Amino acid sequence: MTEEEEKQLTHRRFYKAEQDAEFVDARADRSPQTHNPSYRLAYRDADFLLRDELRPVRFQLELLKTEMLLDEAGIGSTLVCYGSARIPSPEAAEALLAKATPEGRAAAERLAARTEYYNQARALARIASECAVVEKGQRQFVICSGGGPGIMEAANRGAADAGAESIGLNIVLPHEQVPNPFVTPRLSFQFHYFALRKMHFLLRARAVAVFPGGFGTLDELMETLTLIQTGKMRRIPILLFGREFWNKVLDFAALAEEEVVGAADLELITWVETAEEAWAEITRFYNLDCG
Repeated sequence: MTEEEEKQLTHRRFYKAEQDAEFVDARADRSPQTHNPSYRLAYRDADFLLRDELRPVRFQLELLKTEMLLDEAGIGSTLVCYGSARIPSPEAAEALLAKATPEGRAAAERLAARTEYYNQARALARIASECAVVEKGQRQFVICSGGGPGIMEAANRGAADAGAESIGLNIVLPHEQVPNPFVTPRLSFQFHYFALRKMHFLLRARAVAVFPGGFGTLDELMETLTLIQTGKMRRIPILLFGREFWNKVLDFAALAEEEVVGAADLELITWVETAEEAWAEITRFYNLDCG
């Protein structure tokens, strides 16, 4: 600190964390005590941070890191795309069919038949990204996916088609899970906790597009519906692609008939089949000029 800085009332009087770390490094070999783990600065002690007792701190770190970096990137809101990691791209579907055995042919054909959802997710992401809505100096409806393969890849790929950045919220799993190649590197995040990941999906969400998927997609869909139904979250468009698929795996009408949800709750869902329909619903909901 210079003499002039010392006289400034607004200049901080405590050293920053990185400066203290530099002081520690400078005297690291002056005493045998400095080599013991107990002497490490707590925020630089990875073994300490991984202890079970530090779980609340890790929760906060996962919340803060993504929030701060998205804010610094000027992202005001997102269009979240949920869907199966198993739905292949048209290119992958062709490869599956080409190498399918007679016994596996039927399964490969079923997957290949789902590629239209990949195409629609890609198209929706491209349309939203090309509109490039900006409000109060922040980018709106930035594409956000789980960062993995399948529908997630399609969403990030559609944004890349438009030359736009997109977000990927990856999760650490016991089996290999890496970001798809279309996620913007500086907006690619990795989570340990599912709860924090799901929170970040919805913190900035201004619309959610839900494509056919399995347990994970169902979990994300139901949490979104529950938060809005119970008033914990303000209403946003929830766009379900593929009425035939969803009516086959979930009987929404039966929930209302059994009176475990209200008939009005079913109106939280908007059924769509194409990217154009979905974007039209979003622009209508928010009175956007970009159509």
